[in-house]
Amino acid sequence: MQPTVLVNGTPLTLASVTPHTTALDWLRNSGLTGAKEGCAEGECGACSVMVARPAVTDGASTEWVAINACLIPAAGLDGQEVVTAEGLGTPDNLHPVQREMADRGGSQCGYCTPGFVCSMAAEYYRPGRSEGADAEHGEDAEHGPNGFDLHALSGNLCRCTGYRPIRDAAYALPDAPAFDDALASRATNPTPAPVHTRLEADGAAYVRPESLDEALALIAERPDALLVAGSTDIGVELNLRGSRPPLLVAIDRLPELRGLDEDDDEIRIGAALTFTEIERRLDGRVPLLAELFPQFASRLIRNGATLGGNLGTGSPIGDAPPALLALDARLVLSSRRGERVVPLSDYFTGYRQTVKQADELIREIRLPLPLAQHTAFHKMAKRRFDDISSVAVGFAVDVVDGIVRQARIGLGGVAATPLRATATEQALVGRPWDTQTVEAAAQVLTGEGTPLDDHRASSRYRAAMLGQSLRKFHAEHAATEGISA
Repeated sequence: MQPTVLVNGTPLTLASVTPHTTALDWLRNSGLTGAKEGCAEGECGACSVMVARPAVTDGASTEWVAINACLIPAAGLDGQEVVTAEGLGTPDNLHPVQREMADRGGSQCGYCTPGFVCSMAAEYYRPGRSEGADAEHGEDAEHGPNGFDLHALSGNLCRCTGYRPIRDAAYALPDAPAFDDALASRATNPTPAPVHTRLEADGAAYVRPESLDEALALIAERPDALLVAGSTDIGVELNLRGSRPPLLVAIDRLPELRGLDEDDDEIRIGAALTFTEIERRLDGRVPLLAELFPQFASRLIRNGATLGGNLGTGSPIGDAPPALLALDARLVLSSRRGERVVPLSDYFTGYRQTVKQADELIREIRLPLPLAQHTAFHKMAKRRFDDISSVAVGFAVDVVDGIVRQARIGLGGVAATPLRATATEQALVGRPWDTQTVEAAAQVLTGEGTPLDDHRASSRYRAAMLGQSLRKFHAEHAATEGISA
């Protein structure tokens, strides 16, 4: 069967695209030029479109999710449904989001407006958006009386300023879509099932296997295969560095990689779940991850990026590893040879190098229970959201009768790999959870890792921030143990 995508209700063929053609380029070449390329790395949001995804929230079958079309291969949309800005409304019959943006002056030069509109529309259709909005958030700076979460726009960086009219437009939207809204009604029907895809051109191939066994067979036969989930990392390599992998293997929809289960001993998170799916399914049950999620890139990226992908790159500046190191996470690595469980603290071996072999993939991430009493995730970056961290720190500390019984501290951005601050942990365990102990341990923490000078921060700044992070963590949590900070 010829690979096709249902775009704005019309089937469009993928027959002429290459495995490395992005969804954005394909859409624009198909005449849908509302989505734009601004940064080509998933940072500006000018390329935002909506895709139909399985609903996370009970009571719905499908959700409209906004993603960066500049990052994902067009082949990855085979068999799926996509809505672009052109599919939301017409000049004679504007969509509510388009109408509010026009009425309130939310469009400046217009280049980024279609991306804003698609991100806003996805939030407009989010199941349960208006339910209990006032009780949960009130009318604060980032949540409207209609339940609209401005974090939905954290990945849309307009270059013309004028954010207030955009916020006003978002907050003026109805609490719920009209009863005859076709896109809202679509949520009651199932999402299209993943289809087996094999697209070959220009000496390369894109393959979506039907099962985990098929995926493992492919990567066993082809050591040069590159696993693709949300494509938020490889998409940048394709666009900015001209990477052209000979084989892309899509694993984002494999059921074996998309579970989330919990028992008395551990929480098991499928490696192909997106950050947004994990955030909503955990619903705050892991406080350290609940702190991480809002600081991880943007909502657009979190709608595509997966935990397995973030770990699979082996990046020393990924935000998830410090938090997972503090949680004592373990990875399940699968291959045709079987499975093995690797502590995350033993996983990284060098700059973008790990113990994972070419024929292995990360199947799930396991978090042992019970969780630590006191946890925190601190990220130092130049921007509040949608930025790469200069330093990231995850803390997990247990205090009993005023004494530190266990401490785990994960660090990112201060060495060639994410790492545990083992010397600092040893300086804390067995000692009083007081200012004197913390000050001595903070001095140790400033010497952990091998921070470098780069365009994000100096090595002196990074070292200083490590120490300050521990002091801040103690000040925030000492009161819960009845100890003066």
